[in-house]
Amino acid sequence: MVGTAKKTRRTTNKDDSLAVVHGENPQVSTIIAPIVSSYNEKIRPILDAVENLRRLNIAKEGIQLPTIVVVGDQSSGKSSVLESLAGISLPRGQGICTRVPLVMRLQSHPLPMPELMLEFNGKSISTDEDNVSDAINIATDELAGNAKGISNTPLTLVVKKNGVPDLTMVDLPGITRVPVHGQPENIYDQIKDIIMEYIRPEESIILNVLSATVDFTTCESIRMSQSVDKTGLRTLAVVTKADKSPEGLLEKVTADDVNIGLGYVCVRNRIGDESYEEARIEEERLFESHPMLSKIDKSIVGVPVLAQRLVQVQGMIISKTLPEIVKKINEKLTYNLSELDKLPVNLTCVADAMTAFMHIIGLSKESLRKILLRGEFDEYPDEKNMHCTARLVDLLDSYSNHLQCFSEKEATKDFLMDEIRELQEAKWIGLPNFMPRTAFLSIHQRKVKAVAHMPIDFVHNVWEYLETVVSSVLNRHCENYYQLQVSTRRAGQSLISKMKDNSIKHVLVVVEMEKLTDYTCNPEFIAEYKKLILQQDCFVKAVLDRQNNQTSKVKLEGVGEIDVAHLKQYSSMLTQAFDLKVRMIAYWRIVQKRFIDSIAMHLMLSIHNLVNKDLEKEIVHDLMSPKGGGIERLLEESPSIAGKRDKLNRSVKVLRESKETVGNLMDRIGTYGD
Repeated sequence: MVGTAKKTRRTTNKDDSLAVVHGENPQVSTIIAPIVSSYNEKIRPILDAVENLRRLNIAKEGIQLPTIVVVGDQSSGKSSVLESLAGISLPRGQGICTRVPLVMRLQSHPLPMPELMLEFNGKSISTDEDNVSDAINIATDELAGNAKGISNTPLTLVVKKNGVPDLTMVDLPGITRVPVHGQPENIYDQIKDIIMEYIRPEESIILNVLSATVDFTTCESIRMSQSVDKTGLRTLAVVTKADKSPEGLLEKVTADDVNIGLGYVCVRNRIGDESYEEARIEEERLFESHPMLSKIDKSIVGVPVLAQRLVQVQGMIISKTLPEIVKKINEKLTYNLSELDKLPVNLTCVADAMTAFMHIIGLSKESLRKILLRGEFDEYPDEKNMHCTARLVDLLDSYSNHLQCFSEKEATKDFLMDEIRELQEAKWIGLPNFMPRTAFLSIHQRKVKAVAHMPIDFVHNVWEYLETVVSSVLNRHCENYYQLQVSTRRAGQSLISKMKDNSIKHVLVVVEMEKLTDYTCNPEFIAEYKKLILQQDCFVKAVLDRQNNQTSKVKLEGVGEIDVAHLKQYSSMLTQAFDLKVRMIAYWRIVQKRFIDSIAMHLMLSIHNLVNKDLEKEIVHDLMSPKGGGIERLLEESPSIAGKRDKLNRSVKVLRESKETVGNLMDRIGTYGD
């Protein structure tokens, strides 16, 4: 196993030179230069800063960090590549070895012994080279469970060791399509979702690990990376197992059929019990002496080359994105501070609560005056439903039209028949040609009963609409005070209900008054009656003179076209019935206007009282009642505001720490420039 090679390793210093002694004496010691350069001394502070931002979870603020993301199909050799870069053993076995995102933070330190630290779930666990693989497995089980499932909760491994490159990489689960025993059926979709989340941001560099033994164009990892990086400008490919399939490898990496914009690096990973130093020697010998692999340009072969390329790419992406990260942090911090300022001040005493209450009531009343009384809609320019004066007119017009339609229909339907029947039943012994008042009242009362539901429906509709308006206004002004919002909503609903009942009572009184007697001082009644009665003689003559083969229609001005075929048999009553009819038409037009005007005036008075007097009284009464809890309840912040305040405060804390981190980094970069 991997761990058995420890006895052959040597710790080398960063200034050691490369000396390879070929085969003559296998006992000769070999010294391998560490995979590191002076570039690390400048890049490490930058990596430390980026890592601090990562620990602060700045991604939750919508700010993506530059990241090298390692992807590959299962068994492509991902873990072996990372082992070669870090010089430590990672978990191995059948199936998926990496079951959570593994953030590998490599730091070159001239320590006598390597230091390894695992960080997850807010814990930090120290380990060593011999036990790191087991420690990763235990941590993975805690994050992803003991089965073979995966999790998107990251695990961070910090490796401080002499000779490693200063790199931060995220190793993701290997891609597999076929679930094995213990894995969920949708294991492929879960892995794909995790990979796409990490490689989709433009700040991510994709390190695509490909096995030389497969056709690159069929690799699932290539398909995924191409879906987010079609030109390949942020994709670097590592070809493993070059020693297993050297045939055609040169053509594969030079033809580049899969758009790898950052190029290829071919490597040979450690085999069996080899130490990492021995593996590097064998790798160099392989690409120097193999008849096929030796033809590959030396600038794209070997783990040291890969390490240097990754450090360069990492520096490139960080330098490219750092100014934008600084800008985004500042913008997000400014925005969150602005949002915090918009939140209501925490009320700490009854005096503060009373002041806030009076302010809210004042704002609510002014908003209602604007939209209900003055027709000003500047607070709701695009919400047509809150343009209340216009909507109230719409409701009134609809009610008026319904009354009008009823009147027109009743005026021509079975013309004069109601009047004839009433006159027949109102006969009495007395002088002829006197109009019996009982007949008029009987017809009038039936008509009033027939339309009595219309004003009630109208009033109901108006108050239903007003309830939504009042609730909307109160909720808007009380949104920052949950307890007051509850109280005002309850008070508003209670008041609207009482005022609606009062309006319905008013309508019922109006209806009863209309049914009780026939009276008006409106001169329009006499004028309309005179205009209509002038047509009496012509109408009666037209009915009596009409032959059966002629049309049965007669046009009556102010009423419309009338069917009169049924009236010839009532010739003796036509004159009196016509007189009664036109009296009713003239009077009903007055009644119809009273039904509209009196109820409209009543509603306007009610709305005026609602806004200027009743609503405030009702809210105060509710708030001070036992169920309202008193003005002190305003001191309790609403759950939504408390949650928003807490979230913003946490975000501001993270952003301020992030700003300090990048500020210190920019200062250091400026020092390098000097």
